[in-house]
Amino acid sequence: AGLRSAMGVGVSHMKNDLTIIQTTQGFCRYLEKQFTDLKQRGVVISFDARAHPTSGGSSERFARLAATTFISQGIPVYLFSDITPTPFVPYTVSHLKLCAGIMITASHNPKEDNGYKVYWENGAQIISPHDQEISQAIEDNLEPWPQAWDDSVINGSPLLHDPSASINKDYFEDLKKYCFHRSVNRETKLKFVHTAVHGVGHNFVQSAFRAFDFVPPAAVPEQKDPDPEFPTVKYPNPEEGEGVLTLSFALADKTKAKIILANDPDADRLAVAEKQDSGEWRVFSGNELGALLGWWLFTSWKEKNQDPSALKDTYMLSSTVSSKILRAIALKEGFHFEETLTGFKWMGNRAKQLIDQGKNVLFAFEEAIGYMCCPFVLDKDGVSAAVISAELASFLATKNLSLSQQLKAIYVEYGYHITKASYFICYDQDTIKKLFENLRNYDGKNNYPKTCGRFEISGVRDLTTGYDDSQPDKKAVLPTSKSSQMITFTFANGGVATMRTSGTEPKIKYYSELCAPPGNSDPEQLKKELNELVSAIEECFFQPQKYNLQPKAE
Repeated sequence: AGLRSAMGVGVSHMKNDLTIIQTTQGFCRYLEKQFTDLKQRGVVISFDARAHPTSGGSSERFARLAATTFISQGIPVYLFSDITPTPFVPYTVSHLKLCAGIMITASHNPKEDNGYKVYWENGAQIISPHDQEISQAIEDNLEPWPQAWDDSVINGSPLLHDPSASINKDYFEDLKKYCFHRSVNRETKLKFVHTAVHGVGHNFVQSAFRAFDFVPPAAVPEQKDPDPEFPTVKYPNPEEGEGVLTLSFALADKTKAKIILANDPDADRLAVAEKQDSGEWRVFSGNELGALLGWWLFTSWKEKNQDPSALKDTYMLSSTVSSKILRAIALKEGFHFEETLTGFKWMGNRAKQLIDQGKNVLFAFEEAIGYMCCPFVLDKDGVSAAVISAELASFLATKNLSLSQQLKAIYVEYGYHITKASYFICYDQDTIKKLFENLRNYDGKNNYPKTCGRFEISGVRDLTTGYDDSQPDKKAVLPTSKSSQMITFTFANGGVATMRTSGTEPKIKYYSELCAPPGNSDPEQLKKELNELVSAIEECFFQPQKYNLQPKAE
């Protein structure tokens, strides 16, 4: 839903003054065409703490240049005066009924990168056709307008508004509606550690805890303040697991905290770890936390809504590469589950459609540790997810249950869902194309593989070409895109595996899952079977030696 690349000089670097000016000029012209009331409503712009000293670029400078472009055309801009989490932009679009939003961030990417993320008037990230049409408008407006570089012109402009104070207040007021056990929070003996991983999250998570009447979590001191160098981590991505959490483990052991909450640098994602009775730390996967939060939000909603007829208008969403655990819960409990294409831009837009039809969207998640727990933000939000996870853990503690024990109870009740995901790094587009074309022509012209090692394949869906052999007309139901690679294999043993290219990083990712029916299946046996399936996929389909792919660094 935007652009992402390294900061630096030249048109191949997305992040420098010129590319920001060109992008915003194109976006501005496109918005003028789409909205007759753009000059009354305006846009919101915010930024994270990224900076690139050698080229002079920073998220704040880029945000000011973008604001300059709009204000030069008489369009009001709500520009935050300081860093915010990414979800504050979609929140502001919806809350102030603006035409669009821009967030300058590269989320959890390496420190060299930056990005430009775009939200539409519905409060969700842009999808087609807006993306292609904005792209074309940028191409048509490459020459910088007069004063494009002079961001001092916005100082004192009546069109410049700072929404920081009012949005901060209103966001946390709205968040309070998702606090179900205030007295438990006040009295809990459970201790928490939070890390912002050198990003924007610290102050906002502290405020969220106060909104829920919690004692604020202990903050990892070396990582709580924004630092664009991310000096204590190799990658500022809590998804990478234990390497990013080393300092959190140390502080938690010192303060006797049982739960660690970790945001990525723009605070739209959340990782959670729990100290086990063995003394080991367990870092939950995105799918495991999705199961816990989905169960919790449904359970909390059901307590307030005893009328069974309300279930027919209640929905949960997840992306097609995420665990199907919500589908299993929905089947048993009687609410609706839908899956979308990968990424919150799809879930946010679908959630808005459902809300506009009078439906109740309780929760949406993706396995890449993204959670939408409160539909007043139609995107993933690591701030709300952090405090809701804390309340879930505190509530379970009153029943002498840990998150791990509750997760096991969910799997026993709704069926074990064992997942495994990883990736290979590949910088060469031609190699990626060859790898996927080989899968489409595995044993001759236009034939997909029938087996993978010893595992028989029972179905293939290719969302690059639009093929799905499970449909009567062999056409995929989900939207297709020729510009990205994505193939899903269903196996006779109940396994599902998807291979896809990343939209924001040079990675070919895979996601695999084995789903068992409810009852006492053997999770260890399922894990063993899934590991064997994944090994076969890596060896037969990825062929890392043949294609010279770099494995994920452990």
